[in-house]
Amino acid sequence: MKIDIFNHFMPKEYFDRLGELIPGHAVLGAFPRIKALVDVEARLRLIDEFGELQQVLSLANPPLELIAPPNVTPQLARIANDALAGLCAEHPDHFPAFVAALPMNDIDATLAEIDRAVKTLSARGVQVFTNVAGKPLSRPEFRPIFRRMAEYDLPIWVHPMRGPDFPDYASEKVSEDEVWFSFGWPYETTACMARLVYSGLFDELPQLKIITHHMGGMIPYFAGKITLGFRQIFYGTPERNPLAEERGLKRPPLEYFKMLYADTALGVRSATRCGYEFFGAKSCLFATDAPFDAAGGRDLIRKTIDAVEALDISPAQRKQIFSGNARSLLKLGDKVTAKQGVGSA
Repeated sequence: MKIDIFNHFMPKEYFDRLGELIPGHAVLGAFPRIKALVDVEARLRLIDEFGELQQVLSLANPPLELIAPPNVTPQLARIANDALAGLCAEHPDHFPAFVAALPMNDIDATLAEIDRAVKTLSARGVQVFTNVAGKPLSRPEFRPIFRRMAEYDLPIWVHPMRGPDFPDYASEKVSEDEVWFSFGWPYETTACMARLVYSGLFDELPQLKIITHHMGGMIPYFAGKITLGFRQIFYGTPERNPLAEERGLKRPPLEYFKMLYADTALGVRSATRCGYEFFGAKSCLFATDAPFDAAGGRDLIRKTIDAVEALDISPAQRKQIFSGNARSLLKLGDKVTAKQGVGSA
């Protein structure tokens, strides 16, 4: 069994509502070109091509707070979450669970939707983005969301968010050559996690579970930078980081980054190997980012499976990444069963 914990879908009810709220938006023309992104029957056929694959559904971007004002996003979140929950109820052998979307521009409504989604709809976590309309998640106003998820002991999925309006250089107005996407998204994830670490979040909530997209962004590749701060070079020692002391952190910064979970949504053997060496089997979860590729999701799924299969690890560790960690982290229990005619692995 392989449980894909980070992939994306837009239910018809939700997509139709977007057409009313943001007419002319790029996603309205682009997303229908990938059938498995908006058509559940196409998604079911895609999953069945890979036999033992199941997917935990999460809503595709853009974030709700970039779509509508605070008086509208709570309703939008309910539409999305009701629809995703309905898909899981109708197709439990394909979709064992879903991740709730949140109206992050209204904190009270977000907390209420978390409670509703978890208690009433059986959501197995929530999805947030690396910034909330430009605000960092480390701001105190968002801390109640992290506290609520720690109370439920369910994970937070963090998806990078940055568009072409983030210029590559201060002298320019927009990003060029899709740098905002290819390299801006991994940076977004890394910067978001660093700000959360240095905000003291994990000292306050050591039991908190955060799943970082794309194997933690830049984190595994620049672990050396995490262990050596700039001011530490001049004013610290090998064991003493002045910034960590200033922020009141109780542990060396690298230890907090090791507390994160990371998905395998890379589709490249070498990058997956690097990420695995940093996070280890206990903190890696299989994910594909499907269906966002030019082959309707097939390339991402196939290449990601190949990258995990290529790791020099034991069968038990591979099973842990493909399904075991997801079962445990999402508290799936007996909800995940083999699809008809397919044996579990």
